[in-house]
Amino acid sequence: MTDLPTLAQLDAAARTVYEAMLPTPQYRWPLLSEALGTELWVKHENHTPVGAFKVRGGLVYFADLAAGANRPAGVVSATRGNHGQSIALAAARHGIASTIVVPHGNSVEKNAAMRALRATLVEHGDDFQAAREHAVRLAQENGWHMVPSFHPLLVRGVGTWSLEMLRAVPGLDVVYVPIGLGSGICGMIAAREALGLKTTIVGVVSSHAPAYALSFAQRQALSHPVSTLIGDGMACSTPEQPALEWIWRHVERIVQVSDDELRAAMRLLFRTTHNTAEGAGAAGLAAAWQERERLRGRKVGVVLSGANVDSEVFGAVLLR
Repeated sequence: MTDLPTLAQLDAAARTVYEAMLPTPQYRWPLLSEALGTELWVKHENHTPVGAFKVRGGLVYFADLAAGANRPAGVVSATRGNHGQSIALAAARHGIASTIVVPHGNSVEKNAAMRALRATLVEHGDDFQAAREHAVRLAQENGWHMVPSFHPLLVRGVGTWSLEMLRAVPGLDVVYVPIGLGSGICGMIAAREALGLKTTIVGVVSSHAPAYALSFAQRQALSHPVSTLIGDGMACSTPEQPALEWIWRHVERIVQVSDDELRAAMRLLFRTTHNTAEGAGAAGLAAAWQERERLRGRKVGVVLSGANVDSEVFGAVLLR
């Protein structure tokens, strides 16, 4: 198992991130805290240049890649959207061509955003796993560098939002972090451990993509089919072993939230803060709402990890 990033490594990653963007804010919204009956802080990763936390990992990964002796002419990766936008933006900053593979039926607006960031978009397969396998084949056929969806440098990068939040809001009792392939929650683990804090970390998955929750409960890596219609950022069928090992050691529990709970959290966020959240971006709030009785009197943090939801989908969520 790879060691957790140190505080020095996280601070160095933050300096790289801040060359391209400012730290994002964290706010205590009165109506939202009132609704949950506790002091609730929201970390606004929807305010990054691509509307999601993933960009931090891409910036750190590509800074290292571009500085290396074997700088590639092109890169390829698979995504449901936010990871791909991160790669496209970071690759373009270093003059590296990027190709992104997405499954058929992927978010129309995420696809458009990746193209606007100068990525070549390839649609293949019916789910993320099929898209990732095709990306591996393209890398082998074309001699491209395959950018993974989970990597220590990605964890360092995305861990910077956790570092910001834990420093800006002292005394957080518990923080809820959605799990896709695991970089976000591993970044929170790294930041908490580096700062020597006691904040409880709770993972959140879709109940329609429960691989990490099942693996957490059984203490072994278990795959599971994905059927979520709204939580595409958490649509993971096969967990990453290094992420699982960190999660087993440092996360207290994992909460499962349904698509209906995600939609309700998206509506609550918009009604109380007028911020847009995609399904996965509202997962932390959905879990906190599910556990609101046990949170009374506690200082709670959630991350609005992404806002990249298609307008038609969001409109339907609000109307419902």
